[in-house]
Amino acid sequence: SNLTLEELIGLKLELSSAYVNDKLYNFPIWRSMYYICREACLMYSLSACRTMKDSASLMGITESDFRKEVKRYNIDVEEQHYG
Repeated sequence: SNLTLEELIGLKLELSSAYVNDKLYNFPIWRSMYYICREACLMYSLSACRTMKDSASLMGITESDFRKEVKRYNIDVEEQHYG
């Protein structure tokens, strides 16, 4: 329950590789890193904060923008554990 951001990104890469039979050859990791990191940060903020407003504040964006990003990355807020 206490993963570092690096561990979360690594875990995300491992889970992503499962969709391509554990082979990330020819997968554009470098170009995808932007999205992988953003999603990891969103997930971290949801797990580290008690409210969406606090999560948005941690990320330095408005709550409205935060909600849009959560929707964009299809993150299940109910599945995340607040604080």
